[in-house]
Amino acid sequence: MKLISVVTPCYNEEDNVAQLCERIRAQFATLPKYRWEHIFIDNASTDGTVDRIKAIAATDKSVKLIVNCRNYGHLRSPLHAFFQAGGDAVIVMVSDLQDPPELIPEFIAKWEQGFKVVAGIKPKSRETALMFLVRRLYYKTINRISDVPLIENFTGFGLYDREVVEAIRNTGDRNPYFRGLIADLGYPRAEIPFVQQRRTRGVTKNNFYSLYDMAMLGVTSHSKVPLRLATMAGFGLSLLSLLVALGYLVAKLLYWDSFSLGTAPILIGLFFFASVQLFFIGILGEYIGAIHTQVVKRPLVVEKERVNFDDCVGGR
Repeated sequence: MKLISVVTPCYNEEDNVAQLCERIRAQFATLPKYRWEHIFIDNASTDGTVDRIKAIAATDKSVKLIVNCRNYGHLRSPLHAFFQAGGDAVIVMVSDLQDPPELIPEFIAKWEQGFKVVAGIKPKSRETALMFLVRRLYYKTINRISDVPLIENFTGFGLYDREVVEAIRNTGDRNPYFRGLIADLGYPRAEIPFVQQRRTRGVTKNNFYSLYDMAMLGVTSHSKVPLRLATMAGFGLSLLSLLVALGYLVAKLLYWDSFSLGTAPILIGLFFFASVQLFFIGILGEYIGAIHTQVVKRPLVVEKERVNFDDCVGGR
């Protein structure tokens, strides 16, 4: 019997974990040919999330738990749990109930047809219209500048064959833009559309900084266009500066007594070129920061405790 691992990162989701477990258990009840395990990784929640999961795990040995020593962010923690999964296939699903567990049988059916990756795609969402529009614009923009075609409206929710899991592990990337990495690896994939539901319990943990961090990681991981724009802008602005300087020189030679350079053009030019320089220094800083993250070989997380990892998985 093949083993399917479900990986769920969570942080302060005490109102959602029990219902998520029930819905996932109900799906595997319709799939008796498969063994399964459900791995939660808790990012040092400050509410009762850990206690809720422990209570469930006490009566269901297929539910497992990793508790982190601290909050390691929304990238490192899920990746660590992804690598701890022992299944022939691994399903990644968030804990806020916006990823529907009811797609699990369809994911597995596509996997059995030979697809190494089965991606859940959300062409529609019940989140606020403005946020959904911003996300779509971002996906389209990064797709146009990326070195490889990325998967639009893909958040990482999906099924990954064991071969894909090991390929990701072998990249050694400690801070991957996961959805871009999946496209970059190029494994055969199926795409299953779904309507993402609005969160009904709790509040989102994605603030402006985390969204910005994810967006910039996508750019620096899969596109060199910003760096090339910096080079081309440098050449272009240098040429423009030369032409302006020549223009002022000619004007001064022709109208020596009446032409006055003035301070306004100098100040405008100074602030314009300074702002351009600061912008591209920031771009370079993002790339250097991404390199620094890869060079520093820190562990993805430090675990505080594990629950049920020494027990048999569900279905054994």
